[in-house]
Amino acid sequence: MIIILLGAPGAGKGTQAKLLHEELQLVHISSGDLLRDHRKRGTELGRIAEEYMVKGELVPDKLVIEMIVERISEPDVEHGVLLDGFPRTGPQAAALDEALGMRNKVVNKAIYVKAADEVLLDRLSGRWTCTKCGHIYHEKFAPPHVPGICDLDGSELFQRNDDKRETAIKRLQVYFEQTMPIIQYYRDKHILCEINGDQPIEKVTEDVLEYCLR
Repeated sequence: MIIILLGAPGAGKGTQAKLLHEELQLVHISSGDLLRDHRKRGTELGRIAEEYMVKGELVPDKLVIEMIVERISEPDVEHGVLLDGFPRTGPQAAALDEALGMRNKVVNKAIYVKAADEVLLDRLSGRWTCTKCGHIYHEKFAPPHVPGICDLDGSELFQRNDDKRETAIKRLQVYFEQTMPIIQYYRDKHILCEINGDQPIEKVTEDVLEYCLR
């Protein structure tokens, strides 16, 4: 079984990927992890990818798909694969289907963990970090006892650029611009299931597992 996991930043996709890996014994494949692994091992694919990355250019879809399909063909994936972080666009999804089809494989299910915009923004923004120990707080979900001060060592808290609301808004805009076409792509193929990501983690996992085991 090949499953695609989709979800905006803050939707809880990473948590669900870990739980699916544990519950269903699915091999979790992240395109970013694959690229880093190939570069570290100095494979031919890794060396080619490195040439693009050192120039600050995106690694071509064809190369990423080749890495993914090669990984899916390895013996340890007999129970199934969970693809996380790829494909990101409709053309990437179509190219992946073509590559898989040449090996008599198909994407069986696509799961979209969907959360409301305000929920995503609340989760992504509002984090504060201790300047000394690095402990992370959230002004809404896990605030310090004294605003701006670390509970553990009394040091001042600061906010990273990535944790600011305006940055979160931009991240979500980019995600939805890239990803909405792929959600429609899998919906048209009748293999997409939308899961309410506003629910408690346990309920999201329950719904995801129910769809995966149909």
